[in-house]
Amino acid sequence: MDKLAVIYWSQTGNTESMANAILEGAKEAGADATLFTVSEITAEEAAQYPKLVLGCPAMGAEVLEEGEFEPFFTELSGRLNGKKVALFGSYGWGDGEWMRDWQTRVTDAGAQLFSGEGLIINEAPDDDGIVSCKKFGKEFAAN
Repeated sequence: MDKLAVIYWSQTGNTESMANAILEGAKEAGADATLFTVSEITAEEAAQYPKLVLGCPAMGAEVLEEGEFEPFFTELSGRLNGKKVALFGSYGWGDGEWMRDWQTRVTDAGAQLFSGEGLIINEAPDDDGIVSCKKFGKEFAAN
C-alpha cells in the first residue's frame, strides 16, 4: 500500500479532529500514514508522498487559510501531477465554495481527486462526522 500523508491547518480544532479521524481510518486500512500540520512539512517533502490528504477549513470569504496553508498549497500544486489527492475541511458559513474552488485547483494541477469531491463538515464533527472521516481515510487508503 502507498505511503500517504495527512497534512492540515486548523484554527479551532475542527479540522484537526477530522485529520485525526482520517488518519485513524487510513491506518485501519493498513496504510503507512503520517500526520502533519502544515507548519511541520514543506511542499517539497509533501511531494515525496504518492498519496496526499489535505485539510483546511473555509476562511474569510470561503478561501483557504492565507497565512500558512495557501502558500504551502500554491507551492505544492506544481508537484501534484499524477498524485492521488483527497481534500477535507470544516466550515461555519457559506455553501462550500472554498472546497469546489480547491477541487478545481487540484484537478487542474493534474492530480487524481479522490471521490471527485472533498469531505466537508459544518463546524465541529459530531460522532457521525467522525465516522465519515474514518471511512473517508479508509477508502482513500484502499484506493
